Amino acid sequence: MSHVVFVLVPGVHLLDLAGPAQVFSMAGDFGQPYRLSYVADQEEVCSAQGLPLAAHTQWPELNADDLVVVPGWRASTLRGGPELSRSVLERLRAHHTAGGAVASVCAGAEALGRAGLLDGRRCTTHHHLQDELAARHPRAIVVRDVLFTTDDRVVTSAGIASGIDLALHLLAVRHGPALAAQVARDMVVYARRNGHEPQASAMLRHRSHLDDAVHRAQDLIDARFAEPLPLAYVAASVGVSERTLTRMFHRATGGLTPLRYQQTLRVERAEHLIGHGTTVEAAAREVGFQDVRMLRRLRSRAPSEATG
Repeated sequence: MSHVVFVLVPGVHLLDLAGPAQVFSMAGDFGQPYRLSYVADQEEVCSAQGLPLAAHTQWPELNADDLVVVPGWRASTLRGGPELSRSVLERLRAHHTAGGAVASVCAGAEALGRAGLLDGRRCTTHHHLQDELAARHPRAIVVRDVLFTTDDRVVTSAGIASGIDLALHLLAVRHGPALAAQVARDMVVYARRNGHEPQASAMLRHRSHLDDAVHRAQDLIDARFAEPLPLAYVAASVGVSERTLTRMFHRATGGLTPLRYQQTLRVERAEHLIGHGTTVEAAAREVGFQDVRMLRRLRSRAPSEATG
């Protein structure tokens, strides 16, 4: 049994903590039990969502097989985050020096940075905090717009839910991808994502507008992007003409047509499948391309061309 220790700071985000904790807890249901502990500088920590959390003030004995995780916390800037005690930073450094792994979710990367563990290493954090992390820790190699990074037993992940991806990745590395897939399935996680996948999927990147009709059209395309969706059908579903929908869609999404949006979703899903070992031909069929050459053409385009 391995030990996973979560370091709790005031204002900790519940999902930053609960997502990875759930992953490691459920691993025991498939024969790989983990012991979970929660430590802090005080016996009770209030989460960002107002739920008080109990913690131990004494750290357990750890060895090189164990993992220390720093979940993120609520703060508009890293500078404005909670105080991190010297003892916590020393513990993080000591565990890594002894051969152990340390990990962070979202703003938790700041703790690793203050401990000196990001110097010369690849790392990431929430996309809103990446520039500040790079400025505060200039020796760190901040990788932008990825879900997680691993570098010399230092593992960092992006915002909130990406902590689940990080934990599933660590299970896959240690116990094989089958266990990670079993845990993901039981957690009803849509798919185990690779670290290099973007933090914001196409379903999120083009949703910052306020046009209800376009949102309804996107809802339909999101749910059925692998199916043939004639423009006339999509337009009728949201109660506008084809020409009106095209014009509204183009304006709301920054230049996309409904077809281009559908193709973007297909290519993004195909890239995910290929990254997990699916052949290009099988991925093309899975996402609805009748001709694999169309997928190859779209993949070969520059990002701005493939999605514009």
